[in-house]
Amino acid sequence: MRSRSAPALLRAGLALGVTGLALSALTAPAATAQDRVLRADRAVTRACFDSPLPARTPGVDRREVTSGVDGLVQARLSPGTGAEGDWDLAVFDKATGAVVAASSALRSRELAESFVTKGQVLVVQGCRYAGPAKSAVLGVDFLALTPQGTPTGTERAEVVRVNTPEQKDKTALLGLDLDLTEKGDATGVEVVLAGDADRKVLRDSGLTYSTVDADLSRTSREHAARDREYAASRASTGLPSGRTSYRHLYEHDHELKELARANPKLVKAFTLAEPSVEGRDVVAVEIAENVEDTHDGKPVNTVMGVHHAREWPAAEHATEWAYELVKGYRDKSLKSLVSQTRNVIVPIVNVDGFSISREAEPKGDFSRFDYEMKRKNCRASDSPPALGTGVCKANPGGSARGTDPNRNYAGFWGGAGASTSWSGETYRGSAPFSEPETRNIRKLVSERAVTNLITLHTYGNLVLRPPGVADVRAPLEEPVVKALGDKMASRNGYESIPSWGLYDTTGTTDDWSYWTTGGFGFTFEINPEGFHPAYENAVVAEYLGTAPAAGAGKGGNRAAFLDMLANAADPAAHGTLTGTAPKGYELKARKTFQTPTSPVRQPDGTTTPPIMVTETLESRRTAPGGRFSWSVNPSTRPYVAGRYGREPQAPPQSAITLVNPPGVPAENPSFPGDGTAEVIPFTVSGLPSADNGRFDVSVSWGSAATDWDLFVLNAAGETVAQSAAGGTNSERATLVDPPAGEYRAVLVNYSQADPANPDDWTAGKVEFASPVPPTYGVKEAYTVTCADKRGRLVGVTDVFVDRGQSVDVGALCTDSARATKQRR
Repeated sequence: MRSRSAPALLRAGLALGVTGLALSALTAPAATAQDRVLRADRAVTRACFDSPLPARTPGVDRREVTSGVDGLVQARLSPGTGAEGDWDLAVFDKATGAVVAASSALRSRELAESFVTKGQVLVVQGCRYAGPAKSAVLGVDFLALTPQGTPTGTERAEVVRVNTPEQKDKTALLGLDLDLTEKGDATGVEVVLAGDADRKVLRDSGLTYSTVDADLSRTSREHAARDREYAASRASTGLPSGRTSYRHLYEHDHELKELARANPKLVKAFTLAEPSVEGRDVVAVEIAENVEDTHDGKPVNTVMGVHHAREWPAAEHATEWAYELVKGYRDKSLKSLVSQTRNVIVPIVNVDGFSISREAEPKGDFSRFDYEMKRKNCRASDSPPALGTGVCKANPGGSARGTDPNRNYAGFWGGAGASTSWSGETYRGSAPFSEPETRNIRKLVSERAVTNLITLHTYGNLVLRPPGVADVRAPLEEPVVKALGDKMASRNGYESIPSWGLYDTTGTTDDWSYWTTGGFGFTFEINPEGFHPAYENAVVAEYLGTAPAAGAGKGGNRAAFLDMLANAADPAAHGTLTGTAPKGYELKARKTFQTPTSPVRQPDGTTTPPIMVTETLESRRTAPGGRFSWSVNPSTRPYVAGRYGREPQAPPQSAITLVNPPGVPAENPSFPGDGTAEVIPFTVSGLPSADNGRFDVSVSWGSAATDWDLFVLNAAGETVAQSAAGGTNSERATLVDPPAGEYRAVLVNYSQADPANPDDWTAGKVEFASPVPPTYGVKEAYTVTCADKRGRLVGVTDVFVDRGQSVDVGALCTDSARATKQRR
């Protein structure tokens, strides 16, 4: 949610007093640096966070410390001397045995942090999970959070629906830097108002709105209580894991590596390239037959979650999908699809933000820097100096600190739909890929030839496809991309629309990955209720397709994920290179190019020229010996391939004047309500006489104090276009590719400034435009090389391969191929 202004935060918030005490200063006066080294002679596979274990338990070492502050504890592990291993870390309250904080990543780099009270005795427990490392280095710091005065009270956070019937209204809303959700449609978007300052911004904008949830804090507490009751009432659910409640970060990480440990030939857990801002590792899994053979040439299907910290269901669906693939493979129900693909799953991209949101205490209290509703990562470098320092979980900037990772990719970065201000919830960052979260995904996608990608978010019941900005126009492959999105939406009951249909966004995951690589990319907005509402609805029902989810009886997100997996396995959905090569030779397909961002919007409203971003796509294939097959994305990236359109077959229809019937209907603010309205029929012609790519119905009147609403209905009585703005003296409703037939323009007298002297609409018309023809761009090729077992280049060729096409590169890995350097 949107934070209060920086000065207000400093006046009413908490000041940081950092004690910075090392463990050796907390244990005993005679403590030495050796007390910071945890040791275990052998590894034991266990969940370190389950409970505090007695001293001298095999595989465990522990320390007791006492907090000297009301504030935060930060416990860190780092590798000891010698070989790298996997140590986990947990902090417990000694009196109750309850876990306070934990960390279960794949190496010995762990960070466990949470709130503590002065005098609280803690057990800090290190567990050697796997690997040869017999030691790890422990550090414990306490950070005081000292109240500075008494705030006037916790501000009330609420959710409202802002009316945005026209694109200009969405543009105006985006410019307010409020906390927009992903729940919206053609006429409105739900927005979080964190307090009175946000309410004033919205009121002053002139946009109209209605309340959806008057007290978000209260609703969050109610959901938490419902979750506790749900988990206590059952031992398992129908989910692949049987899980009954939201996981913590350390539980997600532990379960992923347990899947890998139990299924070593099928599952591999790995760490993404860069740690987070606060130093956490990002854990992922890969699932495939003979999983260690990473470069086997199979198409790569990727599912990821939690770019936005508060969107907990996104991580749950991703982790359940990992369980689904493993269990389905065992039961042979999914074996065929798994055997044809490689599956990469990253449940939590933004690990710092998620940890803060998930560990927020007390749950539902947004007075402490809105921790639970944090959206962004922990970047502080763009904040004002007074707010740019300190630990993220206790920073005076609160939830305002950070960059929105899903506005930081290079795809159209810098344009509409992202904030230029560090405190905006959609802050784009200082440059494309300025954040470790986005660099991690960029490296993964660029080096693995990801053919299919779903990025999971909440909320809104949407399947979104590129582009994020309407002016970009749909890609040349729009019919294919739309068909795949529609198919997945038929399973989960969501609406399948282009991303701009919600509102403009730039710098998003799927826009960058699709336009750059040609791999299909979609965003799912899970559930209609909230960022992390009741687990039984947002996770169990939405995943399985049971009531009350929109996908009840249709298969839910499980079936939608299966559709995407089947598409990944289909050679018609990507390119294929074939040929022959000796066993163990390495083939590479590579191309380097530059793509411009959007013209870069500046905080003062001006724009500067686009930034040219250099991209390198390189995937590898290890030759099995003899004939090989290698799945790759199309050579020509969609950004330069062209744009979708349709060649006109006839001129557009001539404009139609709408005749205003006599009189003014009564006010009718609840259309269709009692049916009071003016109805003007009109006819849309079709071929051979006219080819209409769109029509625009418009009306106008004298005073903006009067409010008419416009609806366009087809012959079946369905609303196919509408415009219901406030504070204007006109309305315009648009329908693209309108079918020929009878239509009705319905004018509703929403309100009159002076009912005694009604302001009637005076001008109305229907204007038609031709379809926009398709455009076709340049073609690009991969440079494919082959190296022998010594790394010597023995073959090179340029290859163009289209989607659904198989191209034979022949016997590339021969000395004659190297000598001739043939080009195709």
